[in-house]
Amino acid sequence: MPSSFKLTPVAAAAIEQACICVAVQRAARVIGREFDAAFRAVGLSNWQFTLLTVLACADGPTMRELADELALDKSTLTANIKLLERRGLITIEPDPDDRRARRVHLTEVGRARLDETVPLWEHMQAECLARLGEANAGSLRRALAKLADRDQV
Repeated sequence: MPSSFKLTPVAAAAIEQACICVAVQRAARVIGREFDAAFRAVGLSNWQFTLLTVLACADGPTMRELADELALDKSTLTANIKLLERRGLITIEPDPDDRRARRVHLTEVGRARLDETVPLWEHMQAECLARLGEANAGSLRRALAKLADRDQV
């Protein structure tokens, strides 16, 4: 059914100002670029650091579990993970109980790269906390967790 609504520049500006998705995306891009620049010294992106960190917490999650944890679709994860495998930072092996599933493991080279990156992350984290303030950071984490909780929808 066609809408009679016409989006004017004033209405578009109001939507942009009010839209939570726009605000989150804008902040994520800005912060992501800053972390990317800091991590470039060790040859990682912020996304790769996040993935390696998740793998350091888990004991060989399946691709599906990893995709769920990172809120990615499996095809996007697969396309991005191949680079890390080629660089020897991770391995991907068949699940011994389900040959259709593949498990992802952090290698010693990956763990060493992660260890190398943590001080850079600590510096960037401190910069973000200085801009935001610890109380606001806690509120932001809780608010984002609520937005990401699909069970709340």
